[in-house]
Amino acid sequence: MIGLGSIGKGTLPLIERHFKFDKNRFTVIDPDDTDAKLVKDRGYKFKKVALTPDNYRDVLTPLLSEGEGQGFVVNLSVDTSSLDMMKLCRELGVLYIDTVVEPWPGFYFDETASAGDRTNYALRETVRREKKKNPGGTTAVSCCGANPGMVSWLVKQALVDIATDTGVKFKEPTSRKAWAKLMKKVGVKGIHIAERDTQRAKEPKPANEFWNTWSVEGFLSEGFQPAELGWGTHEKWKPANARKHKKGCKAAIYLEQPGANTRVRTWCPTPGAQYGFLVTHNEAISIADYFSLDDGKKTTYRPTCHYAYHPANVAVLSLHELFGSAGKIQDKLQVLDESELQDGTDELGVLLYGHKKNAYWYGSQLSIEETRELAPYQNATGLQVTSAVIAGMVWALENPQAGIVETDEMDYKRCLEIQMPYLGPVKGYYTDWTPLENRPGYFPEDIDTTDPWQFRNILVR
Repeated sequence: MIGLGSIGKGTLPLIERHFKFDKNRFTVIDPDDTDAKLVKDRGYKFKKVALTPDNYRDVLTPLLSEGEGQGFVVNLSVDTSSLDMMKLCRELGVLYIDTVVEPWPGFYFDETASAGDRTNYALRETVRREKKKNPGGTTAVSCCGANPGMVSWLVKQALVDIATDTGVKFKEPTSRKAWAKLMKKVGVKGIHIAERDTQRAKEPKPANEFWNTWSVEGFLSEGFQPAELGWGTHEKWKPANARKHKKGCKAAIYLEQPGANTRVRTWCPTPGAQYGFLVTHNEAISIADYFSLDDGKKTTYRPTCHYAYHPANVAVLSLHELFGSAGKIQDKLQVLDESELQDGTDELGVLLYGHKKNAYWYGSQLSIEETRELAPYQNATGLQVTSAVIAGMVWALENPQAGIVETDEMDYKRCLEIQMPYLGPVKGYYTDWTPLENRPGYFPEDIDTTDPWQFRNILVR
């Protein structure tokens, strides 16, 4: 296991709970040994080392090739190239999983790189090129956390629900093309990964500290990247600072502004209408790509897809402080663990909109109180991620020669079957809300009243 941050600490006890393995062979690698006791007390090895382009093969190869049985790399790190880890594992016949396409240090904050070069689209394309170049082989699961990851499984279940509830005649799809045809037939125009984190800290956030309920480094990295979204075929308008990609799948666009300072209108069951941040995520691109149809010359159908994230209130305050000082990162970064939170829920789901029943949210409503009963060393946000990692590991063990896969390509029913006990209430909600509700208000607005689900009506700034 590479990485012993908030997700690594939460995943460790779940690996013990769900898998049989040789305890003498279990090694955790992290440059920070603050929590090494957690590993050593269990009888496992801990290596205090930062993996680099120069040393990763020397560090990992002996650990993965000695002794009997098949190895497994669970990559939960930052600043470690997912692509290089994946390539090495597949060379050695070792199973692999990660939660994000992570680059080596310097990528996210490279002031010499263009905005397009710093996108998740660019990172994803490196993995897709490797998949095309070396198809099949040992399974490597790319981007299998809560989001990206679990949300791709939720999209398929939500689509089946809507098709059933609207009387669409269909057979359960068994191919990517069939899934895309079903989504088009149902009339889905777009998808929000709509999340509201209401977990509350016991203490107020001090000035000049960034507080969050999951990796602050991870949030800052993606938050400073350009806002990205899968771009649907129903869209009639683009923001002035929107840019297309010239190479690759061309399923997404990006805005020349940071995702964590880009607001959109969205909806979750508990708060109802809310603002979310359009933070870039792999699933915004992969879902839009997976559900695309073409006639050989042009794309005939694709849903718009993007993250619409309202983090915990302390994180919103932290972002406000950070962007208020022109992006100067605070001196202290703090991930709130389960002991520092008094109550709240992470309501994470997918909002499929534009169909006959308007919009449908389907997802997990996991509270911190239930999380404490289900698993140690994590809050509700963490458990939604770590349980998805476990589900992805089970799928990889059951499908060891599937090659490089994204979660959109996996068996959603099997993965949700494994993960569901950790997600709290998993429910679906129809809503008649649209981003035009109560608009325009006291002032004129640039809106499209002919179609409420145009991105023009969703984007705030």
